[in-house]
Amino acid sequence: MTKKHGNGSKGSRESGHATAVAAMKNMVERPHGNEWFSRFAHATAHISGKAGAFILAVIVVVVWAATGPLFHYSDTWQLVINTSTTIVTFLMVFLIQNTQNRDTLALQVKLSELIIAVQGAKNRLATAEDLSEDELERLHKDYCNKADATRDTLEKRRAAKPA
Repeated sequence: MTKKHGNGSKGSRESGHATAVAAMKNMVERPHGNEWFSRFAHATAHISGKAGAFILAVIVVVVWAATGPLFHYSDTWQLVINTSTTIVTFLMVFLIQNTQNRDTLALQVKLSELIIAVQGAKNRLATAEDLSEDELERLHKDYCNKADATRDTLEKRRAAKPA
């Protein structure tokens, strides 16, 4: 019998690998209804992160500001930029969040694969994103303590080495 979250034994690595593969399949085999949105969100986030998108936004603001005297800095003139930027920001939040979620999941799957593949690694860490905030804090403190202890050991070894 193998544990789901072992400490690097072959059986636990295999079950962890199966979990990582299942997560990857879920990510790749999305229902067709979401596929168009995912592709659109990814492409939009990619394009909006380019210098050209920033330059276009600056040009729009400069043109808007330059037309101020033409429209006598009216309430409607101000409302155009306020409404436009609010709508674009509102929609971009959802598109960028979708892309961020996808990228984060892909990164988690890759890290899980590495953790599972390394002999002696704690496979339970491959699914650390599913832990509660308190559990993550405890793990963080544990690993900080381990890192401090390792650093102290290395410093002692270096100090004991003859020059």
